[in-house]
Amino acid sequence: MDIVLRAIVLYVFVIFIMRVIGRRELSSMTPFDLVLLIILGDAIQQGLTQDDYSVTGAILAIGTIATLQVLTSYLSFRFPPLRRVLEGEPIVLVDHGKFVHRNLRRDRMTEDDIAEEARQQQIASLDKVQWAILEANGSISFIKSE
Repeated sequence: MDIVLRAIVLYVFVIFIMRVIGRRELSSMTPFDLVLLIILGDAIQQGLTQDDYSVTGAILAIGTIATLQVLTSYLSFRFPPLRRVLEGEPIVLVDHGKFVHRNLRRDRMTEDDIAEEARQQQIASLDKVQWAILEANGSISFIKSE
């Protein structure tokens, strides 16, 4: 039972850390994907290499993590407010060509970060951008003015 409790505590802690770190650092995968990979990798490694950590314990820990992942996915699907807490919401960074500094500070981004991303998407000037939105997956979407 101690392994199950440690797995639950570790799962919650790593998700919290991933939310604190921010979305931009995780743009290629969701926080839940990264958490699952880190914890499963460590549980497997300990189960294979540690004398004081049995294979049965590793299987129990991995099963607990997998169950938590499925339960979290199900609950976030059924309850949109929970989904917003776990996955975050899109945030407007540029509104009609003007930076929304409050949102930039909140996500620890600079004007230069937005300008660089715009250039990578072939946008020469933010004056032509109606909105720049930091998506929940960490990518930035630009909607041009017409």
